[in-house]
Amino acid sequence: MKLIIVDLDGTLFDTKDVNYHAYKEAIAPYGYDMDYKYYCEFCNGRHYLDFLPQVTTTDSEILSAMHKAKKIAYKNHLDKAVLNKGLVDIIRLMRGEYKTAVVTTASKENCWDILNQFEIAGLFDLVLTHDDITKSKPDPEGFLKAMEYFGAKPEDTIIFEDSTVGLEAAERSGAFYYKTYRFN
Repeated sequence: MKLIIVDLDGTLFDTKDVNYHAYKEAIAPYGYDMDYKYYCEFCNGRHYLDFLPQVTTTDSEILSAMHKAKKIAYKNHLDKAVLNKGLVDIIRLMRGEYKTAVVTTASKENCWDILNQFEIAGLFDLVLTHDDITKSKPDPEGFLKAMEYFGAKPEDTIIFEDSTVGLEAAERSGAFYYKTYRFN
């Protein structure tokens, strides 16, 4: 079995503006603000618990409420997303020979929101989100789980990633991987 795995944020889509505006909207009622440049350099592509405590609070209940509000606000900003059309073309061309999966640290809700918004959910045989794994990238758990699901060996798997932690996870999985570049 051959498998293509793609990351969502920064790889399949440029979602930094979507996420930035959703987080900004979600933290504002708590009296916080976030600088765009700071978000792009230190937060984009990371799980909210890895950066939000540094810019807001360490109170886990408030952080959880902010994240819930961000997931709701995400839908309000999908018009700011940019699809990586070249990667979608590659996936479409290879679907006959390869199974396809998305492995992302994004929430299940936001992942499905954007895949459905761009009408490409049907391109993927499997979608694994932060809600489906116990260890975030750079741990390769998500990639290994996708390979196990299809019975694919690392040498029969190609991963498309953009972030440092994602590339580390891809390398640790033993699969072939390619760095995709941010859209900016």
